[in-house]
Amino acid sequence: MERCSWCLGHDIYERYHDEEWGVPLHDEQKHFEFLLLETMQAGLSWLTILRRRENYRLAFSGFNPNIVAKYSPAKIEELMQDSGIIRNRLKIESAVNNAKKFIEVQSEFGSFDKYIWGFTNGKIVKNSWKSLSEVPITSELSDSVAKDLKKRGFKFVGSTTIYAHLQAIGVVNDHLVSCYRY
Repeated sequence: MERCSWCLGHDIYERYHDEEWGVPLHDEQKHFEFLLLETMQAGLSWLTILRRRENYRLAFSGFNPNIVAKYSPAKIEELMQDSGIIRNRLKIESAVNNAKKFIEVQSEFGSFDKYIWGFTNGKIVKNSWKSLSEVPITSELSDSVAKDLKKRGFKFVGSTTIYAHLQAIGVVNDHLVSCYRY
């Protein structure tokens, strides 16, 4: 069984690839989880975040945006002491900010799912890459989504982060054509 080569060598990576990455996502809480984790990953390896995923789940109230949006400065200080997560104040504060913005998007569009999938009219962008070197780190789509998220006040949502997010939630299928998940 051939997989995309980026995930090889780590059980946690292979499980993520096999079970989650690129699977079309339509669950609101999972949307927030993936968005929060992608923004935490900025500048780090995805493996670093995956290894701490359960710690993030505990630290950020099961990725419930309605709870995270209400985090106080005292809660942010508590998170800054949590050795189970990456203790970057700007990223922690952005998670609280982004939870508030996420709720605003839900209110405006009926769901974050309708908002994010609306960029492709509900269709999956299915690429046909033969090697990892062909896979881009941004696209016109990720540029557009990132620009709109920034306009709405989201933080840590550059085009590279958003491209990775779109891959993760299945809006963009970037499994290599040789991969069994393609």
